[in-house]
Amino acid sequence: MNIDQKIFKAYDIRGIYPEQLNEEAAYAIGRGYATLLLKRFPDTKLKVAVGRDMRLSSPALQAKIIQGLLDTGIDVDDIGLVSTPAFYFATSFYGYKNGVQITASHNPKQWNGVKMVINDVMVNGDNGINEVRDLIVNDQLASLAASKGQLGKRENTTEDMVREQISNIDLGKIKALKIVIDPANGSGALDMQELFKHLPCEMVQMNFEVDGTFPAHEADPMKPENIKFLCDRVVAEKADLGIGIDGDADRYFFVDETGKNVPQGILRGIMAQIELVEHPGATVAYDIRPGRITLDMINAYGGKPLLTRVGHSYIKETMVKAGAIFGGESSGHYCYKFPYGTFEAPVVEVTKFLKFISEQNKQVSEIIKPYDIYFHSGEINMELHSREEALAKIEAVKAMYADGKINMMDGLSVEYPDFWFNLRPSNTEPLLRLAVEGVSKEIVEQKVEEMKKVLLGK
Repeated sequence: MNIDQKIFKAYDIRGIYPEQLNEEAAYAIGRGYATLLLKRFPDTKLKVAVGRDMRLSSPALQAKIIQGLLDTGIDVDDIGLVSTPAFYFATSFYGYKNGVQITASHNPKQWNGVKMVINDVMVNGDNGINEVRDLIVNDQLASLAASKGQLGKRENTTEDMVREQISNIDLGKIKALKIVIDPANGSGALDMQELFKHLPCEMVQMNFEVDGTFPAHEADPMKPENIKFLCDRVVAEKADLGIGIDGDADRYFFVDETGKNVPQGILRGIMAQIELVEHPGATVAYDIRPGRITLDMINAYGGKPLLTRVGHSYIKETMVKAGAIFGGESSGHYCYKFPYGTFEAPVVEVTKFLKFISEQNKQVSEIIKPYDIYFHSGEINMELHSREEALAKIEAVKAMYADGKINMMDGLSVEYPDFWFNLRPSNTEPLLRLAVEGVSKEIVEQKVEEMKKVLLGK
C-alpha cells in the first residue's frame, strides 16, 4: 500500500495525524505487526496487548490497529488508556510478551505514533520496525484469516503495576515530604495518582486532567519553557521536590527545592547506586552521551559500567543481553530489571528516590551538590541538508581531534583528560547533535566554539 515511509523511525513509528499517520495507515501497521509475529512464531496461538495514550486521535488509531491484528487471526486484549510504562508492564507481567502502544510520547498534540514489543523486547529500526515497513510497502502482508482473532479487555493495569512495583520497597522509611508533580495533562497523572495512595507524602497536583490537547503546555519537560512552571511552583509551595513528566510518562525529570533541575547524569548515578547497594557488583547500563558523573558513581559503588548506543530501545536490548539490573539514558529513560521483564519503571524510580532522600535527611540540593563537578554544554542541535552532509562533518571533526580517545559506537565520541564530547546524527530528526562536557566552563565553551566553526562554517 501507499504509506508515508518517513513515519518509521529508529525507535518507534511516529507522524502527524492525519496527514502521515491515519486510520488506513494504522490498519496496515496492525497487519504488518501481525505478519511479523506470524513469521517469527509460526504455529503459535498469540494474544497481543494493545494500549493507548490520551491523544485525541488515539482511540481511532487503536481501533484500526486492533482490527488489523484481529483480521490476521491474532487475539487481542484491549488494555485501554495507560502510560507507556504500564503498557510495558502489561506485556511482560501478564505474559502477553507482545504488544502495541498508541502514543507519540512527548511530541506536540497533532502527532501520534506506535510503539511495539515482540517477545518482551522493545522493537526498534534494526530488529523489526523496518521489517514492518517493508512488509507494508511491498504488499507482503499475511492473508486475512478465515477465523478472526478474539477481542478481550483487561482492566486495572495501573493498579496492578503500582502494587507489584512497590511491593519490595520499605515505604515506612519515606517521610511526609511535599512533592509537586506536573504530568502536563499526560498519562503520568494516572500512575502518580495511584502511587501516592500508598505514600505518606503530600502531592501538589499540576495539570492532572488527562487531556490530549495539552492545554497547559507541551508535554516535553526537557524544554526549559515547559518545566519552568513546575520550577516556580516548587519554590512557591516550599516543596521538597518537583517531578515533571513527559506525555506518555516514560521519562521523569526532578526539580530540587530551589527550583533547579537535577542533572540527569547525577540523578542516574544516584539511582544506579541505590540499585548497587541492593545488588553489589551488578552491571549498570548508560548511554554514550556525555554524563561522566554517572560512570564515576557506578565505579565508586563497585558496579560494572556498560556503555550503550543512544535510544531507550537499544538500552533495554543491551540490558537484557548483559543481564544489567539498571539502565539510564540521558534523556530520562530509566529501566529496571524485573523477574518478568526489563523496561522503564518510573514508579520504582520515584519511590526509591523518595526513600533515599528521606534516609539522607538532607534537602535535594545538598545531596546533589558534591556530584555537580563537571560542566555540560547541553544538547546543541544543527540542521542538516542530508545524512551525507552529517557524515562529512563528523569526519571533519574526527580529523580535528585524531589524537583523542575515539569511539564510533554511536556517531563520534572523543575523550581527553579535561573534556569529552559526542557528535551524532539524530535518529528522529534531520539534525546533528553535539554535547560537550569538561572539567571547566571555559574549556567547554572553547571546544563548542571550535567545533561550531567546522560544523556551521563560522
